[in-house]
Amino acid sequence: MTTKRRRWLTLRRKRALWGVVFTGPFLVGFILFFLGPMVQSIKFAFNELEITPSGYVLNYVALNNFRHALRVDPDFVRLLTETTIKMLVNIPAIIIFSFFTAALLNQKFRGRALARVIFFLPVIITSGIIRELSSGDLLHRLFDYVSEDVQMVSGSQAMIGLMLRLRMPLGFTQYIITAVDRITEIINASAIPILIFLSGLQSIPSSLYECAKIEGATGWESFWKITFPLVTPLFLTNVVYIIVDSFTAPANSLVRFISRAAWGRRIYGVSVAMTWIYFGVIAVILGIVYLIISRRVVYME
Repeated sequence: MTTKRRRWLTLRRKRALWGVVFTGPFLVGFILFFLGPMVQSIKFAFNELEITPSGYVLNYVALNNFRHALRVDPDFVRLLTETTIKMLVNIPAIIIFSFFTAALLNQKFRGRALARVIFFLPVIITSGIIRELSSGDLLHRLFDYVSEDVQMVSGSQAMIGLMLRLRMPLGFTQYIITAVDRITEIINASAIPILIFLSGLQSIPSSLYECAKIEGATGWESFWKITFPLVTPLFLTNVVYIIVDSFTAPANSLVRFISRAAWGRRIYGVSVAMTWIYFGVIAVILGIVYLIISRRVVYME
């Protein structure tokens, strides 16, 4: 009996079993809380919902809701395009800022714990509860003032001159300058990616750096040969997180537009169709990103 169990529990099956264990809570929660509303939303997307005193009535309209969203509504396609382009432009800036900030915070220096807390503060400050408490408060006005001041300073000619003196490509220079103009937005989106990168950097065995030092590798070589390859799985994780977080953020203009379509304009079926179109765009982008980045990921055995 013991021999048969050992043969059945091969290393691959053990890993698959642990995968089921870790994904089990998500699958149970999805089936219990999300599957039913998702199926119902699909039904709403192909019907026109009419509110009645006793509830609601569904009138089947086939693909008319999707046609209305894509061809009739004057703002949906424009907002969808703008939101997608903005997200794709912000991803490199957020990833670069998060990774190099995590690399700096991983170094040993006095006040390192305080520095880590400071970089995580945007998540707390921009949370819904704090935002509601601080509305009309001096702290809220101070952050607005600092945000405006940062945008004014970031567009200075000094940075442009520095980038040009370093002979960096003009396209890269323009991207960095526009990214710095959105520095508050980038910092707000970087808190969680910084923590993910930081946890990955701390999990790299110190013995690898010791061996590299013995072999005469410089710090720059150790970074590109050890640090960067071993954190590449976290690049994929963070890119997926940034895409989902950007597309579902309450401040997202398209999310607010779809919400107004449902509760303001009362075109419930069309708003659900817009949601599924939005979901499809997100799924396609995630699939493309996964196929591109996963080929360059290095997994440490």
